[in-house]
Amino acid sequence: MDTLFLACLVVLGIWAIQRNVSRAERTAARVERKLDLVMEHLDLHEEIPNKDGIVALVREGRTVQAVKAYREATGAGLLEAKQAVDRLA
Repeated sequence: MDTLFLACLVVLGIWAIQRNVSRAERTAARVERKLDLVMEHLDLHEEIPNKDGIVALVREGRTVQAVKAYREATGAGLLEAKQAVDRLA
């Protein structure tokens, strides 16, 4: 009986943690969208380290390598990096 109670308690704890993480991720995404809008409004552009090298890879048609280089330079996720490289093309 004690084992079942502890198992239920652990499951509820994990559920609560996951819920808080999901909420934090949604909040971070909302803040990021707002920051992007502010930067766009102020006509500010994010500086990309090694941008010239990434652009050169795009021009050579080496998109996969350009995405990889962008991810390494910025720490961006795969989708974000792919979209950014597509904008550089």
